[in-house]
Order: sequence, then structure tokens, then C-alpha cells
Amino acid sequence: MASRAIAVAGHVCLDMIPTFPPHARVELAPGALIHVGPSVRSIGGAVGNTGLALHRLGQPVRLIGKLGDDGFGRGVLTLLDAIDPRLAEAMTVAAGATSSYTVVIDPPDVDRLFLHCPGANDTFTDADVDWDRLDDAAILHFGYPPVMRSMLDPEPAHRMFTEAHRRGLITSLDMTAIDPASDAAHVDWIAWLQRVLPTVDLFLPSLDETLTMLGEPPGPPTPKTLATVTDRLLDLGARVVMLKLGDRGASLRTASDPPERLTQLANDAWADRELYTPCFEAEVAGTTGSGDCTIAGFLTAVMRGAGPIDCLTAATAVGGASVETTDVTSALPAWSAIAQRVAAGWPRHAPTSGFEGWPELGQGVRRGPRDGG
Repeated sequence: MASRAIAVAGHVCLDMIPTFPPHARVELAPGALIHVGPSVRSIGGAVGNTGLALHRLGQPVRLIGKLGDDGFGRGVLTLLDAIDPRLAEAMTVAAGATSSYTVVIDPPDVDRLFLHCPGANDTFTDADVDWDRLDDAAILHFGYPPVMRSMLDPEPAHRMFTEAHRRGLITSLDMTAIDPASDAAHVDWIAWLQRVLPTVDLFLPSLDETLTMLGEPPGPPTPKTLATVTDRLLDLGARVVMLKLGDRGASLRTASDPPERLTQLANDAWADRELYTPCFEAEVAGTTGSGDCTIAGFLTAVMRGAGPIDCLTAATAVGGASVETTDVTSALPAWSAIAQRVAAGWPRHAPTSGFEGWPELGQGVRRGPRDGG
């Protein structure tokens, strides 16, 4: 099954990162002139992070995003072409549109500052998916609707995932943080999820994002919190939920009737699962994109026919490997190297408070009291 492709759709932007001399003293003050080095360019957003992480892992991938016919859009296409000309075949280029870009200002010893233009992402809808170019795809993953204005309406996502199901694809969804000053802050996200989640096979958000969407206060992952949140998501129509827990690991909860599309591709041990795993130990160089890489690990394992324990292990392993480099999409190790590291006994952190009593099933994965596997 590994020869089938994963289509990654959604938010895409060109990241421009000026380099600063080591130990430079930088004051970001009005009127200041700051000398910097060459700019590092990379492709960001869900399409850039998850899509190119999948490519690095050796997984065939199709990228679906919307660009303008401007310099930034051409920059994205040039970067993709240099990696693999096939990656950009399903991208939409809209005449007269502005491409999304982000200027990442990250001087030494100063908190990062982002200047972001959403550009053509705001007009992306299901109409921008070229289905004729996805004949070899087995999964459609979509990322970041809260920062795509047209996708704040649940109907385009509902139509996109419904069409994907009609074509026999497994559907996957990731969210992102909701800016309290943005239009996304005024969306009824519970109603949005109620409309969209019944068409989603794999729901892969972070716990923090999910608490915000459900109108719950932020807090650390505890067995009670995860049970409450996943119960709510299953009630809203989710079937398989992986919650990313940052440096606390990841959890997995599944319904009693997992999607048949999933069990046909992977194995059939997906019903009534409640699992948790801590992170692998890593020398952290940067965490940007680590959640997207975690998803790439999970989806790659699904494509290889793995069950829920191995998929959760793969997710945290790829996420752990990604934080050991500041340049995620070009320096992520190959799938075989990550698998060998896990097989050799890659150490994990201790489970976060509250999960110590969950029995271990192997590879550091623990089962909750409602696990039926």
C-alpha cells in the first residue's frame, strides 16, 4: 500500500527567515536599521510542513494549495520543483491573487515575531481540489481551516470530504490555533465540527486547539480531560481522534465503529481504543512544524497497514525526530532511519502525571480503562 499517495490540502505559504549573526544584540524598535544575513526560504503551512515531511519519509504525496501568480507564488513553485516536479502538479495558481507569505523574525535571545499575509488561502474552497490529479491517492489530509477565511463556513469542508469518500479516500483533518482577534474567533466551532466531523475518518488536532473550539478552559492533559474531550468529539461524529499533547506526548481514542476505509487499508484493531504515549527523548533544536510532522508519521504508518499502537508510536517518533533540527522539511530522517531508532530502544520520557497507572502495551504505549483492544 505504500505506493499509494497521500494528498495534503489546505494552508500553504512562503516562509522567509532572515538570518542573524550569533549573539547579535537586536532591538526591534521603530526606526531601527538592523543588518541581517541571507534569508532562508521554505514552504510553510499544513501543505508545506505535513506534505514535505511525508515526502522526506518516502511517502508519495500530492500537494493541494492555492497561490497567486506573483513572485511569492513562483517562489513556492520553484522550491517544490527543486524537490520533486510532481509535488506541485495539483496546486492552484489564481491570476491576480496574492500568495501567502510569512516573514519570521527570529533574532538571538528575543521572542520570535511573525509578519503574515494570508493571501490566496482566504479564498481556498473545495472547488480548488483537482480530483483528476488524485487518482492514485488513498488519503486526503486537510489542514488549518481556522486561518482560511472561506473555510470558516463548514460547507466547503463538508463537500470536500464527502467527495473524497465518494472516491474511496480516507479523510483526515488537522486544525490550528485560533487567533482571538481574527474572524475565526467568532465562528461557532461546535456547530462547525458537528457538520464536518461525520465526514472525517481521522481527526488529528492538538488538545489546546480542541479545548478552544469546544469552549473549554486551557489545561494540562489528564486522563479526565482527555476522556471528556474525546467523548465530546465522538458525540459530534468523530471516529478516530489523535490529540497532540505537545511535549506531553499524544493520545488516541476511537469509536466502536471505526471507518471501514481505514480497516481495509490498515488492520482491524481500531475499535474502542483508548491509548496514550509520552514523547521520545530528543535534543530539541526547534519545535516549529513538529505537530505537522507528528501527523506525517501517523499517516505514513496508516499507509503501511499499521494498527493503532504502531501508528501512535510512529507519530511520536517522527515528531520527536523533527524537533532535533530547525529545518524540518529538508533534514527530517527517512522512515527507515526512524524505524530503526525505535526498534533499537529509543528512550521515551516518563508518562505525564495521571497516566502512570495505565498498563503498558509495548513501545511505551499505554492503554486506558476504556480500551477494548
